[in-house]
Amino acid sequence: MSKSILKSCLFFFGIILFVTSCKNESETPKGLTIKNKPALDSILNYYVDEGFYPFIHARLENLDGSVLYEHSRVNSKLLPNTKINKDSWIRIWSMSKIITISIALDLIEEGLLKFDDAVAKYIPEFENLKVAVAGDGKALTDYEWGNRENVCPIKLVSNDSVMTILHLINHEAGFYYATTGFECIDSMLAEKNIAASKNNQEFINTLAELPLIQHPGSTDFYGINTTVLGFVAERASGKSLKELVIERVTNPMKIEGLQYGLPTEASLVPKFTGRDSILRKAVRGELDIFGEDVPDYDTEHTLYLGGEGMVATADGYADFVRMLVNHGTLNGHRFLEKATVEDIYAPHTQLDNAYGHNGYNLWVSGDSMRIKGQGDTGLWIGGGYESTHFWADSKRKFVGVIMSQNNAVRAPGYEMNDKFRGKLYEQFFEE
Repeated sequence: MSKSILKSCLFFFGIILFVTSCKNESETPKGLTIKNKPALDSILNYYVDEGFYPFIHARLENLDGSVLYEHSRVNSKLLPNTKINKDSWIRIWSMSKIITISIALDLIEEGLLKFDDAVAKYIPEFENLKVAVAGDGKALTDYEWGNRENVCPIKLVSNDSVMTILHLINHEAGFYYATTGFECIDSMLAEKNIAASKNNQEFINTLAELPLIQHPGSTDFYGINTTVLGFVAERASGKSLKELVIERVTNPMKIEGLQYGLPTEASLVPKFTGRDSILRKAVRGELDIFGEDVPDYDTEHTLYLGGEGMVATADGYADFVRMLVNHGTLNGHRFLEKATVEDIYAPHTQLDNAYGHNGYNLWVSGDSMRIKGQGDTGLWIGGGYESTHFWADSKRKFVGVIMSQNNAVRAPGYEMNDKFRGKLYEQFFEE
């Protein structure tokens, strides 16, 4: 039996099992409207007009794709003659991660991958990776932020555990970005400038020369783990990540505005930074997550970074998030099983965090977000390196996407997402 037929049968039988329920979870609650739109517009306008962001485009969609709210604001001095709307292409960086993870979960459903598979089974180049530790042998991940400057020089030790697919999904594999705060390993990664690799194989070969920041499975540490997961998906399936996105995500679910490589007729806004307390165009090397260079989005460049490399429109990305809220289906196509989607937002890491927990690279808000007036409990939240942001409200059956492009937002501009969500949910709680 093919996977598509099997999924259809399972979905059909699931409906039969729940036929006695009076509630249809695929429907948006009737009467969900935005009554405080001028107040929401004003918040977005403020953060653009005061020079925190070059532009902001916010789009909220009901579960059926209808627009619940939409507003754009552009700084005409920084971006003259520029219009930003639902179809504008945006660099989404880490908002690529949940897509790559979803593809990996789809391959697991199909039996091409297993959670406990060794990564080296698919990438033997990583068989003998070393682990960086402090001079006294202490794990680098034991050092808190603000207490990392004097750790160098490090020493390298043999890896004492098997890195698995689940470690990659949960950021427990030991890969990192060039922003760890440990100058000695940050500089090692930055000097490799791996974002400029000609293709995925060159990226893998370069990464194999660098140490891990921890023994796999010891804790979670945010980094290039999802990018490596994308390479695993490629080798397990025999397809490029670009092909996997097209064949498993965008084409069958009829999603437009989510892909690798920028369409030939499209353009991206410049990179901006607020690191000098003045919003300005960033120069090469200031977006230093990999080193000097960043992904170039050239359709001819066969480097597909599953953790950082996609571009999307607000409309296209909202469609993908709607699939998650709709338990794995969109536009009549089942991509993931309901149980798999439930696993995505179930507690996996950050279990002792007072503000919520991490699912599979999807932050789930705790009571603090409601108490602080920033949203609600149980929202599924994610974002990207240049100020892209999304969340899903599974209770009210809608999704939100806020797009901008600014790498280092000066204070207090970073509060924009919370302020916007807070004002939005203020209406919901009043009702």
